[in-house]
Amino acid sequence: MPDVVRIIGLVAASLSAIMFLPQVVRTWRTRSAQDLSVGTLAVSASSMVLWLIYGASIRDVPILFGNSVNLLFTLTLVFFKLRFGAADKPKAP
Repeated sequence: MPDVVRIIGLVAASLSAIMFLPQVVRTWRTRSAQDLSVGTLAVSASSMVLWLIYGASIRDVPILFGNSVNLLFTLTLVFFKLRFGAADKPKAP
C-alpha cells in the first residue's frame, strides 16, 4: 500500500476514533446519560466489533486502530449509561 494511502487511512481512523470523545467528556462532566440512546450505542458497538474482525482478517492497521479506540469510547458511554442512567430517571411521587 502506498505511503500516502496509508497516511490518509490513519488520519481518517484518528478522526473517527475521536468522534465520541466530546460525548464521553460531556457525559462525565454532567454525570447525566439521559441523552444517550441505548439503541445507537448497541448498533455502534456491534458495527465496531465487526469492523475489528474485518480489519484483523485483512491486517489493516488504520481500521484496527480507529475502531478499537471508538469501541473503547462507546463502551465507556455504555458504562456511563448504566452508572448515571438511574440518576436521570424521574422520581415517583
